[in-house]
Amino acid sequence: MIKAGSRKRLLRKRGVMARVGIIGGGSWGIALAALLRKNGHEITVWSALEKEIAMLKEQHEHKMLPGVKLDDAVVFTTQDSEAVEGKDLLVMAVASSFTRETAHRLSGLVAQGQKIVNVAKGIEERTLMTLSQIIAQEIPQADVAVMSGPSHAEEVGRGVPTTIVVGAKSRVTAEYIQNLFMNEVFRVYVSPDILGMELGGSLKNVVALAAGIADGLGYGDNTKAALITRGITEIARLGTVMGGRFETFCGLTGIGDLIVTCASMHSRNRRAGILIGQGKTCQEAMKEVNMVVEGVHSAKAAMELARKYEVALPIIQQVNAVLFEGKGADQAVRELMLRDKKIEVSDLPWPEERFNA
Repeated sequence: MIKAGSRKRLLRKRGVMARVGIIGGGSWGIALAALLRKNGHEITVWSALEKEIAMLKEQHEHKMLPGVKLDDAVVFTTQDSEAVEGKDLLVMAVASSFTRETAHRLSGLVAQGQKIVNVAKGIEERTLMTLSQIIAQEIPQADVAVMSGPSHAEEVGRGVPTTIVVGAKSRVTAEYIQNLFMNEVFRVYVSPDILGMELGGSLKNVVALAAGIADGLGYGDNTKAALITRGITEIARLGTVMGGRFETFCGLTGIGDLIVTCASMHSRNRRAGILIGQGKTCQEAMKEVNMVVEGVHSAKAAMELARKYEVALPIIQQVNAVLFEGKGADQAVRELMLRDKKIEVSDLPWPEERFNA
């Protein structure tokens, strides 16, 4: 008979069991902790918030994710070394505005080549860097990957079938992370296009604010379909100029993530947009949602990128005007509708032009 300790070592050697540190004790981190624990991995959850860790130790669930229970084998800690040292994988699940601070804090504990997968979404306003770029800058010795796609924590925690993508610099790293996360309700694809994935995941939050604003104004499905379709056009327009692959924006981390974020009430960006459309200020909306609204943090960065790369982003521009310049939401919609006449796909030839050529 194989002893329990020997069995764990054997499973780990075969790649079945891993030691995983979840960096961030919010709803997304806890949902992924539950998923990875179900897959048989050893889980340590870290948070800088002592009250959050105390709650998790006592209740083994997060108040923002009721019903998703973690078993007694999961370790909860505020100790940096306990969460990082000796781990096969670190899952960076802190809000985008805390990514740099957290990466800097943990940098000295991360081993050469240690794998980190970032699961948050956003662009740093000051530097215009994606979150994986920030982590790589602060922890240059790490092997940094990303995971993104249409995946609300509320549904992943309940085991609702979900499909997502892991992006990494090497296929080996991507497939290693894929194997740790994948199960019968959580399908994982891999991709080398880290930049395209992160831009899709960040900019869709800004478009989701626009979709929510339209809902708050009382507009209908026609309006939302237009915002989703033209929104992904804007995202792909900027993303491809920056070096992302067009195919990525047509996939799960592009149009897939945009659809779910614009359509679901799980989406904090859509919920904040609804409140803004109903007349609340940006600050009032964020306070009522009571969670980090990533689209607000990414909106200014998106416009800076648009100016830098000389790309037109009319929807995102109007979202910025509503959020930060006091423009009325209804006026922003009117201006979008009354822009100069355009052709939808500019490089499609007309039949007579093709014939004349």
